[in-house]
Amino acid sequence: MKSVLIIEDHDDIREGTAEILEMAGYEVYAAPEGKSGVELALKHRPDIILCDIMMPNLDGYGVLFLLGKHAETASIPFIFLTAKSERADMRKAMEMGADDYLTKPFDDMELLNAIEVRLKKKEKQGNSTIVNHLSEEEQRRLLNELQLKGRGKTYEKKQHIYQDGDTPLYIYKVKKGKIRSYLFYHDGRELSTNIFTEGDFFGYEALLAHEKYSDNTQVLEDAELSLISKDIFFELLYQNPTIAQKFIGLLSENIRTKEEQLLRLAYHSVRKKVADALVEVAKKFIDHPDDDICTIRISRDDLAAMAGTANETISRTLADFKDEQLLSKQGNAIKIHSILKLSNIKQ
Repeated sequence: MKSVLIIEDHDDIREGTAEILEMAGYEVYAAPEGKSGVELALKHRPDIILCDIMMPNLDGYGVLFLLGKHAETASIPFIFLTAKSERADMRKAMEMGADDYLTKPFDDMELLNAIEVRLKKKEKQGNSTIVNHLSEEEQRRLLNELQLKGRGKTYEKKQHIYQDGDTPLYIYKVKKGKIRSYLFYHDGRELSTNIFTEGDFFGYEALLAHEKYSDNTQVLEDAELSLISKDIFFELLYQNPTIAQKFIGLLSENIRTKEEQLLRLAYHSVRKKVADALVEVAKKFIDHPDDDICTIRISRDDLAAMAGTANETISRTLADFKDEQLLSKQGNAIKIHSILKLSNIKQ
């Protein structure tokens, strides 16, 4: 049985409305003023609330405001009852978050129809939420299907995927290999902003913003990518809000990572910046999050671009780290003896 809370200071209207609703099969709670109405709403959590606007002490606007402060009552459909028909009052009611309003005097069918419409809309929203709440396994399945709808393409080391100013046509998922993204300084130097590895999506920021690419991407080692057209990508987002939320989360994470990178470049010492760059690369090469030893393959040019410093500085700092037995050279690879110790290097 659906329940209705009536908050109305006029006894005849309150009692008459309650009688109609009880005859229609609703469970009814009634309050003669705003304060006790708020208390009843918090106690019983009715399915819908009818509330007069003009009441002494706490008016209808105050009731709506207070209920909106509580998570358990904020989403309950709220219909204002008012003897006023001025547009300003109606507009204020809707701007505050009311779902509907009834102008007194109202007839029985007008009252029942307004309640039924709001309850059906609430139920539909609830069902939509359930449908769109996907488990992690379901999300992975949809994202894998998204990859399968893409076109596979292989890239060789040093090959560019897209560059600053290009128009985005796809989002990309890494099936194999590693990709770096980078920006150019005004003097032509590079600043690496991210490294993408197997399972990572990239290139979606520009698509979502409907802008041209503002960065560049280049292959660090031979790679295989899935190119997913923007039409397929947007279709998935529109049909599955949970997936859209996932990409919003990825965008937020990217922003946070870039903010942290800017702080490091601005305030960290050269030694700390190089150590942080090595740690970030290592995280992309390790098999398990708890691994502390790692062998990475990255050129000194690329490492300098990640640390935001000169190639010569990278060579000098790597030599220092080697003397301190934090790493060693193995041909064109760097073996990090302890990711944790590199992470804990002081300024």
